[in-house]
Amino acid sequence: MLLLSSGALVANGPRSRAPPGHTLEDVGGTSFERRVLGEVVRVVDRAAPWVVGLAVAVLSIVLPSPGRALEEVADPGRILFSVACGAAAWAGRRWRWPLVVLGAVACVHYAQWHVLTVATYYVVTAAPRRRLVPLYVVAATALVAGRAVLAPPDDGWSLEGVGGDLVWAVVLPLVVGLWVGARRQVLAGLRERAERLEREQEARAEQARAQERTRIAREMHDVVAHRVSLIVLHAGALEVSAPDERTAAEIAGIRAAGRDALASLRETLGVLRTQKSPDGLAPPPSLADLDRLLGQSRSAGLRVRRRDEGDPKPVPEAAQRAAYRVVQEALTNIHKHVGECNVDVVLRYGPGELEVTVHNAPPAGARPAEPPPGSGLGLLGLRERVSLLGGRLRTSSSQEGGFTVTARIPAEHVGEPA
Repeated sequence: MLLLSSGALVANGPRSRAPPGHTLEDVGGTSFERRVLGEVVRVVDRAAPWVVGLAVAVLSIVLPSPGRALEEVADPGRILFSVACGAAAWAGRRWRWPLVVLGAVACVHYAQWHVLTVATYYVVTAAPRRRLVPLYVVAATALVAGRAVLAPPDDGWSLEGVGGDLVWAVVLPLVVGLWVGARRQVLAGLRERAERLEREQEARAEQARAQERTRIAREMHDVVAHRVSLIVLHAGALEVSAPDERTAAEIAGIRAAGRDALASLRETLGVLRTQKSPDGLAPPPSLADLDRLLGQSRSAGLRVRRRDEGDPKPVPEAAQRAAYRVVQEALTNIHKHVGECNVDVVLRYGPGELEVTVHNAPPAGARPAEPPPGSGLGLLGLRERVSLLGGRLRTSSSQEGGFTVTARIPAEHVGEPA
């Protein structure tokens, strides 16, 4: 029975596994070549401990001692024992007591060092490091006891012979097993580090994608939505003053299409935009483009006046973009919710900061009966944009119906948000 257990112990050696997170796609070549190569590697990896274990088990039957002749292999009993060792190797996958079996193998097979050597190596590579000292003590003690108790009287037992057995059957496989185990730990650490770096790289890529989605969403809101809103407002004004019903109907169709486009744009912005995402890079609108923006609003019916206060100084591009977006969003909201009115745009250049104020008076006539749909992200985007520069955005309304947007933007900031 102990002989069968030795075959089970040897066959139950540690199997190397593919590192987690790696697949056959990591191997070069075509898809078919990767599948074939991966299958061959798996078969060899799975069969290696079985082949070694069965070979040692058969050798323990065929060569019970170094001087045994090979012609005795034909003994039916030995063939039967070899088959039993093969069955024990298959059952050894569920063996729970490798140290006990190792001790038994050391006691019985004291003369068959090849069995004990391979068994010791497999147990060393599989056992935790805290069990190596008990492992060494068990194997060495069992070997010495077996040699002393079971050796024939005329065997010439001596301490020198036991020392040689200890070197070949215990010390040598112990050292080799420690080296193999340490190498496996190093490889496992390298695999873990590579997987961690891969996860970090994927996280950075996902963050970059989120930033790009946020940049696209903001530019669509700031540029496209603003222009489409102006188209809808112009179409509404033309519809009222159309010379005939046919022209009015065509203009109404244009206005309805523009409103549908704004609604679709709002849905798209909701998909693209992620809250609290950092800004990406942006196109370069600046204060030099402000007069053109004000001219577009004047042509849409607003009475816009611009006033610059203080000593104009060079302003960083990031601060210019933020100031432009503040004015643009404020004018867009006035078009949507107020209609024709007086609007004052004031730029105050102070020491180290730029203050932008957009104030609209109460509407001169009726408010728009059906304002164009918006994205709902305008003021939120402005606050984020200004706060990223270290500034503040404040809004207030008056009892008469006026509304004021004020942004204080540091003019010495070096950041470049979208």
